[in-house]
Amino acid sequence: MSILITPSTKILVQGITGDFGGRHAKLSLDYGTQIVAGVTPGKGGLFFEHGTHKVPIFNSVADAVAATGATVAVVYVPPPFAGDAILEGVDAGLDLVVAITEGIPIKDMIRVKRAITGSKTRLVGPNCPGVVTPGTGPDSTGGCRIGIAPGYIHKKGHVGVVSRSGTLTYEAVFQLTSKGIGQSTAVGIGGDPVNGTSHLDIIKLFNEDPDTHAIILIGEIGGNAEVEAARWIKANCKKPVAGFIAGATAPAGRRMGHAGAIVGGVEDTAAAKIAVFKECGIEVAETPSDMADALLRAAKVKGVTLS
Repeated sequence: MSILITPSTKILVQGITGDFGGRHAKLSLDYGTQIVAGVTPGKGGLFFEHGTHKVPIFNSVADAVAATGATVAVVYVPPPFAGDAILEGVDAGLDLVVAITEGIPIKDMIRVKRAITGSKTRLVGPNCPGVVTPGTGPDSTGGCRIGIAPGYIHKKGHVGVVSRSGTLTYEAVFQLTSKGIGQSTAVGIGGDPVNGTSHLDIIKLFNEDPDTHAIILIGEIGGNAEVEAARWIKANCKKPVAGFIAGATAPAGRRMGHAGAIVGGVEDTAAAKIAVFKECGIEVAETPSDMADALLRAAKVKGVTLS
């Protein structure tokens, strides 16, 4: 099993005719992802072609859903228009929208956040690398790749990965795969201050997934999402969990990389979050290169064999 997506999930791509969206749509098609539609206003009736694939393009998400049965959208639309693109997926009743776009105005995301509350649509991102459920083929092909993560570093298995950082998601996945340990699903939730899905949301899904046997939680300075997840893990999760917090040397008040990575209070610091992780029984990786080993230590304590 996996969370959020499976290899049979039908995906539509908003912005498929753009350079960035088109490039990653091709990589996802090569991976085996079921891309059934593209959406670009004004280009309905055309096709996106790649090798033997011929993907129909529609003027709206609603048209694409009605014609193809797509249930998930990935958004590569430029920042000024990305908020409306996400809302189009919500209006069409999609199960999931994954927003890759970086730099969406915060006021637009506040509007999206309000609109999405209470709807059936889950938003992952924005400013995220996406979601990967590895397949069983060479370089993990045959799975479902949504977004920009390198599919070939994945391996089908039983570890769930959730992270605010795209690069650290890839690093954790690569370390696991290099040790022969596969992943159920890798989820990049993005580093913006206003996003759709939190660490805790994903941790709950991994906890409920019987095929996920252990979890890596990667966070950074700013906000309290990691602390919220850690305290829930302490009270509810019996699976081995390893964690890493980036930004240990970041000075207070200076934004580091992601818009949401800024220390605004004592509890926003890496030291404070690491202390809470330890208090909650999460095995802490001291450096980025220690993430897979930290999970192996956590698994050993709980008597869980990873594969």
